[in-house]
Amino acid sequence: MLESCSNAQERFNGVHKLIDNWLHDRGELVKAYEAVKVEQKTSNPKRKTQREFCQILVDYVSAGHFEIYEQLNDEAKAFEDDRGLELANTIYPRIDAITEAALAFNDQCDGKDHRPDCEKLAAKFQALGALLHERFELEDCLIEVLHNAHQQKEAQVVQA
Repeated sequence: MLESCSNAQERFNGVHKLIDNWLHDRGELVKAYEAVKVEQKTSNPKRKTQREFCQILVDYVSAGHFEIYEQLNDEAKAFEDDRGLELANTIYPRIDAITEAALAFNDQCDGKDHRPDCEKLAAKFQALGALLHERFELEDCLIEVLHNAHQQKEAQVVQA
C-alpha cells in the first residue's frame, strides 16, 4: 500500500496515518465488546450486537496481520532497526495465537447453538476479552519499538 511513496517522510507519515486509523478501529472494537458484555447481563441479549462485534473483531485482526505489521516491519527494515525486528519476531507468534483464538471465537458465534446468552459462549467471550487486552499491549509495544522510536530519526533525516 505505501510502497509507492516517493520519499521516506511520505512513507513514514503514511504509516503513522495507517496506525492512527487502526487504533481508532481498536476503540470501535472495545465499544462493541462492551456492548455485548452489557447485553449478556440483560434478559434479552441480541445476536445482532454479537454479530457486529464479530465483524469488527475480524476486520481489526485482519488489518493487523495484512497491513499494519507488514508496514511496521518495512519501516524497521528501512531504518535498519535489527533490535526492533528481533523483538517483533518474538512478539508475533503470541499475536498469531491470539488471532487464532479470535477467529475461532468468530466461527463459534456463527453456529446456531451459540446464542448471545449461552453460558459457554459467555465464558469464551470473557476469555477473549483477556486475550484482546494482551494483544493490545503487544501491539502497543510493536508500535512503540517499530514506529515511534523512528520519529526522532525521521526528523533528523528531514532536517538534513
